[in-house]
Amino acid sequence: MINAIIKSIEDAQLKETVPQFNVGDTVRVHNHIREGTRERVQIFEGTVIKRQNGGARETFTVRKTSNGIGVEKTWPLHSPSVGDIEVVRRGKVRRAKLYYLRDRVGKAAKVKELIR
Repeated sequence: MINAIIKSIEDAQLKETVPQFNVGDTVRVHNHIREGTRERVQIFEGTVIKRQNGGARETFTVRKTSNGIGVEKTWPLHSPSVGDIEVVRRGKVRRAKLYYLRDRVGKAAKVKELIR
């Protein structure tokens, strides 16, 4: 009974269209930022290192290197603050979580491109 109620509430919050992307892909996330009365879009481009859960609670984490420092951000996939997710390139990986990229620097932190 309660599970059906929760499921109906979560289904109402799902986005209509979600782009198809996987772990290892390089994506460009358009993040809506509200500062006072103004709203702007900030773009965060990096490699997807994990996708977690499913349904309305699904999250994904993107990692990039900015000025020699690794930066990771985690977003809820169905959040209204995430405007658009562009897939820049597809990555060829053999595991679901790419935590090993945290220990790598420079070219060693690259993911091979998947050519179809």
